[in-house]
Amino acid sequence: MAKYRRNRINDAVKEEMAQILRDVKDPRIAGALVSITGANVSGDLKFAKIYYSVLGGDKTELARALKSASGFFRSELARRINLRITPELSFEYDSSAEYGANISSILKTLDIKDEEDENE
Repeated sequence: MAKYRRNRINDAVKEEMAQILRDVKDPRIAGALVSITGANVSGDLKFAKIYYSVLGGDKTELARALKSASGFFRSELARRINLRITPELSFEYDSSAEYGANISSILKTLDIKDEEDENE
């Protein structure tokens, strides 16, 4: 499959999963601020990894809730996106936001002087 087509499918799955996530009634999912950060669909469209990040809430409980609701997510995805095969969904926690916040806090603690301060 062409790379540009696969990228379009990844983006479409990511956008639709973000919309579907808003409609979930499960209090474990609705109680936490969950965002879909990415989607990676396999070349044969049989499997998809959905990457998510969360603010607040229990991460392990959220992972269990997402896994138990994966059938609902898959059926909604099939209804919203016209693909020949609807991929099986697996959810992976994305810690890049936490990593970026950690790097930002480290950079703020550094004592960096500007060149203008050195010249004076």
